[in-house]
Amino acid sequence: MEFSMIFMISFSVLILCSSLAYGQVAMSTNPTPSPSPAPAPTPAYTNIKDLLSVAGPYHKFLGYLESTKLIDTFQIQANNTVEGITIFVPKDSAFKALTKPSLSNLTDDQFKSVLLYHALPRYYALADFNDLSEKGPISTLAGGQYTLQFNDESGTVRLDSGWSKTKVTSAVHTSKPVAVYQIDKVLLPEAIFGTDIPPTPAPAPALGIGPSADTPSAAKSEETGSSSKPSFSGSSSPRIMMNSGIWTQLVLAFLGGWLVLFF
Repeated sequence: MEFSMIFMISFSVLILCSSLAYGQVAMSTNPTPSPSPAPAPTPAYTNIKDLLSVAGPYHKFLGYLESTKLIDTFQIQANNTVEGITIFVPKDSAFKALTKPSLSNLTDDQFKSVLLYHALPRYYALADFNDLSEKGPISTLAGGQYTLQFNDESGTVRLDSGWSKTKVTSAVHTSKPVAVYQIDKVLLPEAIFGTDIPPTPAPAPALGIGPSADTPSAAKSEETGSSSKPSFSGSSSPRIMMNSGIWTQLVLAFLGGWLVLFF
């Protein structure tokens, strides 16, 4: 009886120890999962309309974006894409100075292309333009054929559209995902306006100023005009002298013949 009790107690202890050992082995084979990395913070939302309305004299450009609904296109590119957006915004005075060619002669689609031509479908800091100048023409938000040529001259960023040339005069906003740079002229794409850049008009001559008859230039022109005309007065004198010499010789020959006959 005592032996059976001892056997039962020993067997129970053995089963309990084996269960504890199995549990420790199972826990050691299941490592604790490592915490997942925190997601990267999303860029802050940038309201392009509010930015342009308070940043400077860009009311003309902003008004065009709103009237054509392209402000939504700019906003989507800025906040709903990974690339972001770079905007070149002309001042109001740049639109006032634009007289030829006129934007009023464009179709609706052409006018929208001109506005989209002022943006790149990617965020570029000022330091990035040095690399862009070595890559050749860069596509704009208007499409593949609407390209810009960049040139970084000692920190001054210059833009060439094939028709108009301008430069970046100040950095308005350079925080991802939106970069806004001020330019001093309106960008006119070569795809719309061609390559025939109108020359600078020459200054109009002053009215009421001209050579008079009493001025030396007028006198000189009269002398030149008179000398250019053929003169016949000098050529008649030698002809008369020649005729008189011939008659004198004939008379002398006639008199000499008479003298020979009678003497």
